[in-house]
Amino acid sequence: MAHTSSTPLNLLGYSHQQLVELLAQWGEPRFRATQLIKWIHQRGVTDFEQMTDVSRKLRDRLERETEIRVPEIGLEKASSDGTVKWVLRLPDGNAIETVFIPEGGRGTLCISSQVGCALDCTFCSTAQQGFNRNLTSAEIIGQVWLAMQRLPAPDGRKRAVSNVVLMGMGEPLANFDAVVPSCQLMTDDNAYGLSRRRVTLSTSGLVPALDRLSAHTDVALAVSLHAPNDALRDRLVPINRKYPLAELLDSCRRYVEATDAHSGVTFEYVLLAGVNDQPEHANELAGLLRGIPGKINLIPFNPFPGAPFERPSEATVLAFERRLQKAGYVTTVRRTRGDDIDAACGQLVGQVEDRTNRGMRMFRLHAELPQTDRRAS
Repeated sequence: MAHTSSTPLNLLGYSHQQLVELLAQWGEPRFRATQLIKWIHQRGVTDFEQMTDVSRKLRDRLERETEIRVPEIGLEKASSDGTVKWVLRLPDGNAIETVFIPEGGRGTLCISSQVGCALDCTFCSTAQQGFNRNLTSAEIIGQVWLAMQRLPAPDGRKRAVSNVVLMGMGEPLANFDAVVPSCQLMTDDNAYGLSRRRVTLSTSGLVPALDRLSAHTDVALAVSLHAPNDALRDRLVPINRKYPLAELLDSCRRYVEATDAHSGVTFEYVLLAGVNDQPEHANELAGLLRGIPGKINLIPFNPFPGAPFERPSEATVLAFERRLQKAGYVTTVRRTRGDDIDAACGQLVGQVEDRTNRGMRMFRLHAELPQTDRRAS
C-alpha cells in the first residue's frame, strides 16, 4: 500500500489483518492492530490523541502518515415510519446513499458499494444513473461507522443497527477487493461484532467472484433473481447473458456448501406488473429453485420517474406469494418503507445529483421491451 506524505492512508477501511501487516512494517506488535480497531470502530474515535493506550511514538506516526476520514453527510432525511436516509458526499464530489430501516426488534442498514452501477438492470433506479467508480473499503465501512454514531440506541439494545445488507447502490461483487475487508470488519469481534447471519451481500450474479467469496468471508448471501427463466432474465438483468441461471444457481449451491450456511440463500424477486408476476412465473420459479436451501423475498416494484414498469396490485402480489408458499418455500413480501423520503435505492441521490442522460436511457429501454411488457411511465 504505497503512499506519500501528501496522501495519508485512511485507516477506516483497514481490516484487522491489513492493520497487522501495516504496523509490522513499522516494527509494531500485533496487539496494536487490535487496539486501533477497537478505538476506531467500537468507540468511534477518529482523533489519534484520544487513543490513550497507544504509545506516543505510534500516535505521532499515525498522525503524520494516516487519517481516519469518514464520508460527509450531504443530506439526511427521516421518514415518518422511522426510516432514515443519508446522501453522503465523497471527497471527489460523488454521492452515495445509505438507508436505515427499523422494524420490530431489528434495525437494518442498507449500504452502497459503488457510485452508480454498471449492470444496467432495467427496473433499478441506480442503474439508470450509470456507473462512476468503485467505493473504497473506507467509504463502504464508513457508512456503517456513521450510522452507528448517528442513530440513538433503542432501549435495551447496545446499538440501533443490528443487521447490515450490501443492497444499496452498486454490485458488491464487482468491487470485490474493497467489499471483502468491509465484511471482515463488520463481523470482527473487535470492530462491529455482527454475526455472519446479520451481514448480507446481495449480488446479481457475478459467478467467478461469487465462487471466490467463500475463501474470504462467510456472510449471508442474497441473489437478485427477478425472473424464473433465462429469456426473461436476459432482458431484466443483462448480466444473465454472461452467467445464465444454471451457472448462477450452481455457484449458489457451492457457496452454501463451502460456508455451511444452513439458512441458505435469499432469492430477491422484484415483481413487475404484467412482466414477471403471473401464476406461470411463480410455478416456474418454484421448479427452478427446487433443492436449493433458502427463502424467497418478493419485492413489489417501487416506481421512479421514467420507469417503464408498474407496481402489481396487492392481490397479484399475495397470489404470487401464496403459490410459492404452497410449493413449500418460505416466502415473504418486502413492504415499502420510507416512501415520503424516496428511500428506494438510487432515488434520492438521483434528485441531488443526476449525472446521466436518463431520458435517453428510458427511451432505449422502452424500445427494447416487448409490447406486452411495456408500462406507462
